Amino acid sequence: MRFETPHALKVDHEALHETLRRGTKEGGALGAAAVAVAELLHPHFLKEEEYALPPLALLGALARGPVTPDMAEVPALTDSLKAELEQMLAEHQAIVAALAGLSAAATAAGKTEYVEFASALTLHAQTEEQVMYPAAILVGEYVRKSLGIT
Repeated sequence: MRFETPHALKVDHEALHETLRRGTKEGGALGAAAVAVAELLHPHFLKEEEYALPPLALLGALARGPVTPDMAEVPALTDSLKAELEQMLAEHQAIVAALAGLSAAATAAGKTEYVEFASALTLHAQTEEQVMYPAAILVGEYVRKSLGIT
């Protein structure tokens, strides 16, 4: 079974990307700061959508019922997340630092949309660190234990 990033999270990522794409088309320091964020964010989002967020698609099913054999592939995804977790967190630090530069450039340019975007993306990173990544790992561990996967 192929697990996909939950739709709500995909839509959230797409909205963040769209705002950032608009920012990269701005001129001057604001556009350059947006490009710097985009260069860090895009590969990070690809990793998240490859192995960090798809396990969360099982949360509803697990809350409603038992683990089933078709969930057996999830621990491999969460093993990847655990192996890459320190790198993912380091990437968040770099993204948040770049967002501070974007926020400063947006403030100087009077573009509050991008100041708000920088704040929202910073909060998004914190939500991933505090909620989504740990939840994904727990999903994998629960499936592993329930199916007796070693």
